[in-house]
Amino acid sequence: MKSLQDALYNWLTIKVVCDARPEDTAAAETKAHFDEILVSEHHVSNIEISTDEDMYYISYQQGEEKKRARFSRELIEIMLNQINREPEKYVNYPIEE
Repeated sequence: MKSLQDALYNWLTIKVVCDARPEDTAAAETKAHFDEILVSEHHVSNIEISTDEDMYYISYQQGEEKKRARFSRELIEIMLNQINREPEKYVNYPIEE
């Protein structure tokens, strides 16, 4: 993924889903994929998230530099809201061992 902004957006969107649905194996696998992209392609570490009524704020380190990004709550929570509106479309299929 070429854009750090896109990678952070996708990572945060799926992290919000993972936090709300810890049993969701597909969400966990997707988050792990974006974790890897952030580390291997963009050299991001030490991610911290904060929120207010309107925004998500991400503080992170990229190499030696500390940076911040922000995203609208409405945009970040759109996937979780969709899942909550139509849970029958997002059935969890646990990994068989």
